[in-house]
Amino acid sequence: MVNNPTTKQARRLRALIAGTGSCVPDKILTNEDFTKIVETSDEWITTRTGIKTRHIAGDGETTATLSAEAARRALKQAGMAPEELELIIVGTVTPEMVFPSTACFVQDMIGACNAWAFDLSAACSGFVYGLSIAQQFLSSGRYRTALVIGAETLSRITNYKDRGSCILFGDGAGAAVLKASDSGSMGVMYSTSFSDGSRWEALKCQAYGSRNPVGVPLENPDLVYMDINGREVYQTAVRRIVELAKECLEKCDLQVEDIAMFIPHQMNARIIESVGKRLNFTDDRIFINIDKYGNTSAASIPIALDECLRSGKLKSGDIVLLIAFGGGLTWGANVIQL
Repeated sequence: MVNNPTTKQARRLRALIAGTGSCVPDKILTNEDFTKIVETSDEWITTRTGIKTRHIAGDGETTATLSAEAARRALKQAGMAPEELELIIVGTVTPEMVFPSTACFVQDMIGACNAWAFDLSAACSGFVYGLSIAQQFLSSGRYRTALVIGAETLSRITNYKDRGSCILFGDGAGAAVLKASDSGSMGVMYSTSFSDGSRWEALKCQAYGSRNPVGVPLENPDLVYMDINGREVYQTAVRRIVELAKECLEKCDLQVEDIAMFIPHQMNARIIESVGKRLNFTDDRIFINIDKYGNTSAASIPIALDECLRSGKLKSGDIVLLIAFGGGLTWGANVIQL
């Protein structure tokens, strides 16, 4: 005898995007400002990166304060009280401090007294990793609500003497409120994540940690700053992002034409354009805002998603593809029906 499951048991829960929010500092560094710091020009920066401005945290602005404001805006859009949150995940490589986690600070700042909270470190992939984790908790029925944040204050670990890297980075935070839903096809359709620790040297910040502990003089003082092998990252990122996109389309039985908007990590306009051409995405279906914010690592995709939604470029029922690549090396993607 076949045991027919009930409708509730048969219908798989999905993590629905209920609200988004973002927050960037008021202070702006333009390309012209950088000509007074290092040997460069607006044309050189724009041609190689697509960046025109980036936002920089000022006094009193931290990863947690930016995260908390982004969270408040996402909760407001979702029409949800902080007390309704059950889980908070913050993706960041520039945490408030070694410990407690930035997520715990956010929990306290916004009054989410019923949520448990933790950070994850996946560099630029932090937000898509976080969405994947939250999706599992919500689709299993363990929790009904979650808040996923990507936030960075990269200016705190940027070497402003290195003209090749200092022009790239900005600060900010983006957030998404998720709700478990069994109402149909809306929500996170598919997530996938990868890592390759053997390539850690391509993107790194080596101090301070157990390998280079506080109190022991560094052989190279610049180890406290981010270090990037631009050529290696460029080549690997293009290949991996294209692979991710093809996997997502195949697993979800979608064509490129079914994706209303491709929202990639904003690492470099040239990388995004190269990927778009290889995947046959038209320009109007690739969202790029790196010109305004620079590379904000884990914050870049949620900031872009929030901006895309609030500007009316997406509507209910649209399918979006989020893809990130970052230090670790890490890379991952989410397919979401809004």
